Amino acid sequence: MFAGFMANAWLAGTIVAIVAGVVGFFVVLRGAAFPAHAIPNGAFAGAAGANLIGLNPLVGLGVFSLAAALGIGTLGRRGRSDAVTALALVTMLALGAALLSQSTEYEPQIFSLLFGEILGVSTSQIIPVAILAVVCVTAIGLLYRRLLLTSLAPEIAAARGVRPQVVDTMFLIVLACSTTMTVPVVGAFLIFTLMIGPPAAARCFSDRPGPALGGSVVIALLTLWAAIACSYQTNWPVGFYVGVFSATWYGVGRAYLASRRGRDATTSLVRAPTASGSL
Repeated sequence: MFAGFMANAWLAGTIVAIVAGVVGFFVVLRGAAFPAHAIPNGAFAGAAGANLIGLNPLVGLGVFSLAAALGIGTLGRRGRSDAVTALALVTMLALGAALLSQSTEYEPQIFSLLFGEILGVSTSQIIPVAILAVVCVTAIGLLYRRLLLTSLAPEIAAARGVRPQVVDTMFLIVLACSTTMTVPVVGAFLIFTLMIGPPAAARCFSDRPGPALGGSVVIALLTLWAAIACSYQTNWPVGFYVGVFSATWYGVGRAYLASRRGRDATTSLVRAPTASGSL
């Protein structure tokens, strides 16, 4: 499990999980699950186009991810954002189907981009993944306060001179950047699961942004590490275990949240008669 050829998988998985936990926290907080699904699933068309003309698929992923993010961010201001996101997704999927029909040598890479090949990550993939990860985490750090304010109190943000639409677009660009770095490693379906499950579970365990963000990263790391270990031992897909473990974490989080609310309600009922008696 910790043999030399697995070192890249553990390293790449760790980097991806950290980025997924950080970016995914704001995906969940801002209710941006649909764009987080649309951008990585549609951007594979860019990789298909790049492959067709002899370029590195990472270039195509980056161009299509950025185009999708800017399109959703710009057009979403003038209409329903869900409709714009859906149209962006289907347009990229249609273009991807057209590009794939022109090539007969892309089938293995399609599977890799959609479902991931984390156990086959090469050393040459680690450096660009690490660079883009630093860019994503740094960008979130710079936008942290504005993202929190526009997520939790957009009216107050606007009153303070923060433009929510601009912050939305900047966050979508960060999401596109994270998509570009993660899709070649873990696949479009896997990164979407990792960006939603652990952050949603972390929010159940804490109402405070700092602990919830830290918890999101920790849960994402534990999820991916456990998934890699189980995949190595059973030869089942990593994505299967990531999905199962993410759903399990969320189930545990919801159970904890329900239990905590029950205790709070009981405490309130106990205190109420006491307060009345004191009067």
